[in-house]
Amino acid sequence: MFFYYLLFINLLAFSFMGIDKYKAKHHKWRISEKTLFVSAILLGSVGAIVGMYVFRHKTKHKQFVYGMPAIFIVQLLLFVVWFYISGSGK
Repeated sequence: MFFYYLLFINLLAFSFMGIDKYKAKHHKWRISEKTLFVSAILLGSVGAIVGMYVFRHKTKHKQFVYGMPAIFIVQLLLFVVWFYISGSGK
């Protein structure tokens, strides 16, 4: 079940980047930066990062260029800590 959540949230974060890029180019109402970051924080960081570079969106904004990978690194570290604390790493 967790795998399906990860798949869904990463596809959603990826899609948000594409949709926001489209809306930016067409001068339409945009997806907020808060929503883009929240989708990454909710474990969609990989999808958000891939979307940034596939759509070339937000790649000139330092808060995204450094923030999205930082979110991923924190998530990865938390997973490693959880893995070892839960006994799975023994």
